[in-house]
Amino acid sequence: MARSRVVSLWIPVVLWAGVIFALSSIPSLGTGLGTWDYVLRKCAHMTEYAILAALLYRAFGRQVPAFFAALAYAASDELHQHFVHGRHGTPVDVGFDAVGILAGLLVWERARP
Repeated sequence: MARSRVVSLWIPVVLWAGVIFALSSIPSLGTGLGTWDYVLRKCAHMTEYAILAALLYRAFGRQVPAFFAALAYAASDELHQHFVHGRHGTPVDVGFDAVGILAGLLVWERARP
């Protein structure tokens, strides 16, 4: 595979992983909306990881490595949040991320060129 092709496949993955890391570094993302805050944050988790999974599927060209790479990043992100003041990592969020990952893989499978 040509070097420019590798770069064009992996730069979006790295940039999006950076966006996720940056969002996870924000001390508090609460909106004060009660239940809606919870729902919106979980939807954000699923969306972030759906996009990451689609980008990884595009880069790897296969679903299984994309799934496990995205899931590993989700777990590492929760570990990262454990060290951010005002945040906490939770396995429940990894579960929401996994739902997003599966959705992203499904969408990419159906929509890919």
